[in-house]
Amino acid sequence: MIGEDDLVGVMTPEMSAGGITFARRTTTVEGMLSRYWYWGERDRLNSKDPEEDQYRACYPGRGPTPICPDDDRGVADEMIERRKEKQTIDALEDLVGYLRGVREERKAILAISDGWRLLGPNPALARRLNCTIPTGPDVRIDPRGGKLTTKGVPSAGNTTNPDICDRDRMTLAHIDDGQQFRRILDEANRANASFYPIDPRGLVVFDTSLADHTTGRPVPGSTTITPPSVDNAMLTSRLNSLRTLAEATDGLAIVDSNNLDAGLKRVVSDLSSYYLLGYYSTGKLDGKFHSISVRVKRPGVQVRARRGFLAATPAELTTTGRGAPSPTSPAASATAEHARALEMVLAPLSGYGRDLPLRLLAAAGWKVDGTPAVWVVAEAGRGEDWMGGGEASAMLVDGSGTTVATSRVAIDPGARGVRLTLAPSAEVPPGEYDVRLRVKGAGSAIATTDATRIALAAAPNATGAVFLRRGPTTGNKDVPTADLRFRRSDQLKVETPALSADQVFARLLDRTGKPLSAIPVTAATRIDPDGSRWQTAQLSLVPLGAGDYVIELTTAPDDGSGRPGQAGTEQRRTLVAFRVVP
Repeated sequence: MIGEDDLVGVMTPEMSAGGITFARRTTTVEGMLSRYWYWGERDRLNSKDPEEDQYRACYPGRGPTPICPDDDRGVADEMIERRKEKQTIDALEDLVGYLRGVREERKAILAISDGWRLLGPNPALARRLNCTIPTGPDVRIDPRGGKLTTKGVPSAGNTTNPDICDRDRMTLAHIDDGQQFRRILDEANRANASFYPIDPRGLVVFDTSLADHTTGRPVPGSTTITPPSVDNAMLTSRLNSLRTLAEATDGLAIVDSNNLDAGLKRVVSDLSSYYLLGYYSTGKLDGKFHSISVRVKRPGVQVRARRGFLAATPAELTTTGRGAPSPTSPAASATAEHARALEMVLAPLSGYGRDLPLRLLAAAGWKVDGTPAVWVVAEAGRGEDWMGGGEASAMLVDGSGTTVATSRVAIDPGARGVRLTLAPSAEVPPGEYDVRLRVKGAGSAIATTDATRIALAAAPNATGAVFLRRGPTTGNKDVPTADLRFRRSDQLKVETPALSADQVFARLLDRTGKPLSAIPVTAATRIDPDGSRWQTAQLSLVPLGAGDYVIELTTAPDDGSGRPGQAGTEQRRTLVAFRVVP
């Protein structure tokens, strides 16, 4: 089911989420599964985990003895079960937290598991054992070196460490996996991550094997065969945890079915064609839960939506501290507007997770003579079709479907990016226009098409920006690009249309809007032979790490101060975002 363009990473509970490597090769998946295959088996007779062996050595399940009446039967087995479930729940929480910062678009997590019982606290597990009440590690002298230590010192022929066993037993006795599981669901929704749990057992009748493996002798009153009622309750809790994980995160659970292929095809269909919609709530800041209901009139369309959202309170939105602006102050309004602008300019970067056959960017503005123009950058995908060059053509279409401008250029052999100018021959009013692009490589039998919508703002305002890339892959030449992913070896140049000759200032921001003043951005203004004026910003990406960044261009009349934002001057600000990849 994995396509050639899909990025896939594999994680087990033993790994940290930061160690995930996304790749397109299925051999990566096979290698991981071969290495950690034993995680797919519950109740192994031969353990490969030294911690489990330690628990069995500390609590061998011998029961009461003439020296001590304490009963340790069943302790090691419960500790092992709790530890495994806790490891898995911790790994899931680590994963969704990591994915929240990876990219903005929807992430799919195929959770292959039998499910979890979501164990809660069990005070009986913390009882006295071996006639000793666990109070934490003692400070003692290590006879092997004479130093103070809190670690247990194994005696001759005994490799157990009772301090570690008691410490883990106290910790595992008080875990609450159900509460942590609910936190994971909330965090997954914030991270825009959907779970697709898969129970590889298929159609399940019993949750446990016919005879359970136990450490030592069975607990009094119990047998190695789990009663049917208990087994059914365990199976129900495991399947319910998988279904809840899917339903609460807008995913799909493949459980209680022997036809895994059909389930996986439903997952692929679910991830291949969808629209992701969001909105800003106008509800009250009352700190209460507000339900959401989404309906569509079109038949045959499936809609999934969050059940609701928890509104913030005014106190939560108010910044505390001396000199903090109030929510109604101009400073607070400007901060909120800046945050919304950052969110809007960063949102399109979510579409740059994979290569596409064709990308296009457009900018609209006004030339020095007052005539409008639209500049289009098209970039074709990699492949032999473009080695011999090609041809690109674009049309500018108004709301009535009338073509108001056309342009056609040749693509040089080996080049992928090309720039076109759409200059209407007649005067056109400001408004919304469609840009339709058609690109055909010399080695391709069919053309590739794409379209976007651009707003032509009233003069002197402009919309959009043009990007150029310079680096080892471009022969150290500035080439137009529509792919906003750059490497640290590249130099980036941004150009925005400008009608006035105001001075331009530029600076680099991180994705939260914090200025990165240590990284210089060179700003300038130029006029091309066709009468278009451009305000440019250029920077080297060597100092930057992988992540999303924003360039802020501010224009204001030159007052001789060399800084923007002087009193009494009218400013215009443009934000453009880009992504640095490893």
